[in-house]
Amino acid sequence: MLTSADADVIRVLGDPLRLKIVTLLARETLCTTHLVEETGARQTNLSNHMKVLREAGIVETEPCGRFTYYKLKPEVLAGLSEQFAELAASARTAAENKRACP
Repeated sequence: MLTSADADVIRVLGDPLRLKIVTLLARETLCTTHLVEETGARQTNLSNHMKVLREAGIVETEPCGRFTYYKLKPEVLAGLSEQFAELAASARTAAENKRACP
């Protein structure tokens, strides 16, 4: 069953820029400069979105000299995927169950 934590992750991923960032990080670990270049977002805007993604537990940071690299935490998305797979399986079996109207 989806939890309130799952709902928070879904809400966070509902933003188009954050979804784009997650998609980019699914391919490789990137620093802030790379993410600014790839998304076209201003650095301050991007930093705010990265804070939201970190607080939701979707990404983690890796300091490297004067740069901060970001990497995706795949287990968070995998857990969410499992929850949706369970919902889909339940919906398939429930399709034949119809509650009679009173």
